Amino acid sequence: MPTTRRPRPALTRAAALGVAALLAATALTACGGDSADPADNPYGLLQPGVLRAGTLTDAPPNVYLKDGTFTGFDNDLLVAAAGKVGLKVEFVGTDFSALLSQVNNRKFDIGSSSITITEARKKTVDFGNGYDFGYFGLDVPAGSPLTGFDQLAGKRVVVVQGTVQDDYATSRKLDPVRVPDYNGAVNQLKAGTADAWIAPAEIGEKSAADSNGKITVAATELSPTPTAYAFAKGNDALREALNKGLDEVIADGTWTRLQQQYYPGRPIPAGFTPGSGTVAAPGAATPSASATS
Repeated sequence: MPTTRRPRPALTRAAALGVAALLAATALTACGGDSADPADNPYGLLQPGVLRAGTLTDAPPNVYLKDGTFTGFDNDLLVAAAGKVGLKVEFVGTDFSALLSQVNNRKFDIGSSSITITEARKKTVDFGNGYDFGYFGLDVPAGSPLTGFDQLAGKRVVVVQGTVQDDYATSRKLDPVRVPDYNGAVNQLKAGTADAWIAPAEIGEKSAADSNGKITVAATELSPTPTAYAFAKGNDALREALNKGLDEVIADGTWTRLQQQYYPGRPIPAGFTPGSGTVAAPGAATPSASATS
């Protein structure tokens, strides 16, 4: 005789709903969804414990890519400060013109690129405490008669789009040629398609030194405001934590060591204090009158 199978009892509606809820909760946990404990990610990072930083690849000695590793003064300082609050840093290269919006849209947790604090930029991102000062540099092709910023009217001046150097040129009605990155600016000078490049001075000096005599630095001018890391608006927990970490690496001498490593011999302008201003930088170079010219 054929064997007769007994039908399995149907799930009750309550049991079915319970199974569905269990599966949904499991899926959310597996995907890192809303069920994650906020205590595991107090700074609202894209990945708990990892600080995803947007930066540039071509702006030495500030931020650049060397042998496959992101480095430079700003990035090395960020790694040190983040380590003080238990965070690892993952760098991702981008264009400066997109960086601030990418930070505020949470593509990155932080922006690291010698970003000068301006009122206009404060509308897009929040800034941490200032960690560095900077100069504008005027790079020109070798043999150029230009010797100062006051000689740029009517000249073809190149700037990196969205930088304070762009703002500087625009405010002086120079109608600058905008390029997406520093390599683009250097190439314009080498090709003779630009009369001058207004650059961050340290980057301009490095570019001139690497140009085999094709580019020279004609002048420098102190930038009026400090540089800082950029944060998404309202991410106060992360900003305050990194401000604390920054003060710690200033106090323990890391900031001074990196200054000497990346900007040897560069004096610190009178009145500039990195971080919150409540800690001293041991062994920092003393200010000089030339620093404010």
